[in-house]
Amino acid sequence: MTRPMLVNPQGGPAPGGHYSHAAVGAGLVFVAGQLPVAPDGRRLAGEPFEVQARQVLANVQAALEAAGSGVELLLQVRVYVTDITHWGAFNTLYAEWTGAHRPARAVVPVPTLNGGLLLEVEAVALMGSSDRP
Repeated sequence: MTRPMLVNPQGGPAPGGHYSHAAVGAGLVFVAGQLPVAPDGRRLAGEPFEVQARQVLANVQAALEAAGSGVELLLQVRVYVTDITHWGAFNTLYAEWTGAHRPARAVVPVPTLNGGLLLEVEAVALMGSSDRP
């Protein structure tokens, strides 16, 4: 049995608990729930939703690329939001981020997230190299 490769992007925030940002095995990349945490470790709890969402998507992309994958190889994305009224804003930012690629996705309203943050995103992607610059 082959052990999974565990990945934490260089220059990104350290994991906030006992986990890795991504795990690779069986040709898949599993990205742990990413929060709006800047690369320097600063939590963006007081920032507007759009700022938090852009940071979360950047963190997901960094984890994917560090694992040898990319946004265009996403299979499934789960989004947890503390206020479902942010769905429209998130959908617009997400569409810009994924471009023509449309992986399976769920947007799930939750009552609260760690540290008062407004969203968390986890994902599963194929292993492979990114075609996007």
